[in-house]
Amino acid sequence: MITEQDLDVLARTIYGEARGEYYRKDGGMASLIAVANVVMNRVRQQTWFGKTIAETCQKPWQFSCWNAADPNRLILRQRYINDTLFLLCLQVAEGVACKDWPDITKKADHYHSVLIDQPPKWAVNREHKVRMGQHLFYQLGG
Repeated sequence: MITEQDLDVLARTIYGEARGEYYRKDGGMASLIAVANVVMNRVRQQTWFGKTIAETCQKPWQFSCWNAADPNRLILRQRYINDTLFLLCLQVAEGVACKDWPDITKKADHYHSVLIDQPPKWAVNREHKVRMGQHLFYQLGG
């Protein structure tokens, strides 16, 4: 069962991870949807990633926006996020979580920014499935 808290945490994760991508020509709405797709693909696996949406989003070291040192975390922990883009993230969260919108990542369960100096260890020698904006998306799990 998907709770209001799940949808709120998913929207905050989308906002923290991809709001900058929304304004890019090569990102846009697809970048928001893609982050939500990764979360839901992890939830569907029912593995150590987490059993619920909120647990999966807030699993330590999985989505950098929730890391203690990440400046996005301060924004995400505010009771209200006063930004119309956050309202769009809420719509995306609901649409993807309720399966109203398709998985545009081809079942990806990981992603990383192309702007980092070195890819994460898990991405070495792996082919990404999709690129959305400045993120590469991978399917590592089932």
